Amino acid sequence: MGRKHGQHQQNDDIGILTQGTAPRCRPVSLRLFLPCRISARARGDHDLLAHSDHMTALFPLSDRAAKAAGAADPAPLILALPKGRILAECGGFLARAGVHPAADYTDEDSRRLRFPTNDPALDVVRVRPFDVATFVAFGAAALGICGADVLMEFDYPEIYAPLDLAIGRCRLAVAAPAGGDGLVQPARLSRVRVATKYPNVTARHFAARGIQAEIVHLNGAMELAPGLGLAPLIVDLVQTGSTLKANGLAETETIAEVTSRLIVNRTALKTRPELIGAWIARFRAALHAPEAGR
Repeated sequence: MGRKHGQHQQNDDIGILTQGTAPRCRPVSLRLFLPCRISARARGDHDLLAHSDHMTALFPLSDRAAKAAGAADPAPLILALPKGRILAECGGFLARAGVHPAADYTDEDSRRLRFPTNDPALDVVRVRPFDVATFVAFGAAALGICGADVLMEFDYPEIYAPLDLAIGRCRLAVAAPAGGDGLVQPARLSRVRVATKYPNVTARHFAARGIQAEIVHLNGAMELAPGLGLAPLIVDLVQTGSTLKANGLAETETIAEVTSRLIVNRTALKTRPELIGAWIARFRAALHAPEAGR
């Protein structure tokens, strides 16, 4: 499904470096914003709402961009958001940008997948984290919020990632049974079986060490693989390490530090530069906006 373009070159767009063939992430200095699980309007946060109105006034779409958008494509722009833990962290960031989706956009029980916002020029859709990049790469969404792990795995050339949002912090790591040898002496290994949902990143990581990785592609429950004899190693996202510990595993290597990025479809940016550029500027300003009550 991924496209292998420029896997061995520097990708400045997503802030990920490839040294040899092993990917790593540039450190980021942006501060981590706290989750905001309910909208300011729902909880009566007048300071945040006032700031939202200010953000809308500060970064309005230019008349030319608005007219061009209305003439060429009257439909709202689509912002793709990932389900799960990152969705909760997106709330505060979106509020600082003056964007307030319908109240049920964070409700996992809601059957709706597309939600209007307080801005008629923008709708949000809620999709699986791995699908955000695909929606944006193929133009179904002009904008998205996506983990760097997904960008590393698919490496879509159609995606531009201008902003590190410094949310969804975690790491992509190799893990093995606690107390085992893991990869303490990788020179002894020539081939290893690894369970993961990141086949491309995993293969590149081990190839850089001269090891052929036999990939067992799983979509979840990677921690079960070593104990059931499916694979001695796993590659997965780790936040606190508590799930690994509960399943008798321990980290042996960190492949990359991961945060979420604002991503943009390159064609949309080229064909509607003022419209898309205004949204990028608005989201960039939100990164440095003060949080409510501070």
